[in-house]
Amino acid sequence: MTLTADDIIAIHQLVALHGHLVDGRELHRLDELFTPDVVYDVTAMGQGVVRGIDEFRALSESFADDARNPIGHHVTNIVVTEGADGGATVRSKGIGVLRDGRTGSVVYDDRVSRTPHGWRITARQVSRAGR
Repeated sequence: MTLTADDIIAIHQLVALHGHLVDGRELHRLDELFTPDVVYDVTAMGQGVVRGIDEFRALSESFADDARNPIGHHVTNIVVTEGADGGATVRSKGIGVLRDGRTGSVVYDDRVSRTPHGWRITARQVSRAGR
């Protein structure tokens, strides 16, 4: 199935929603972002592989007040590529703003799938930018 312009816009919206929910601590809404069995790989950030929404929620809650956790997660440079399975891959760049004003950058590599509730992230790998 070919991705339509509406699909690409919906995927852009999906990727952008992550920062709003995490920064706003609206973790009860994570099902709007992820499939229940999402695989979220933050090994490059020293946190291993997180499996499932509940594990992601627990990690996010435990890390929320840590000085290393950005208070602002911003996504840019979103590129959507159609997958052979009817899904898509998405590559984007993240900019994190820390409490002390310092910034950092990451690369998000996502797999997304169409579900009965709209597009959802099934897997995300976070890498340090420039590495």
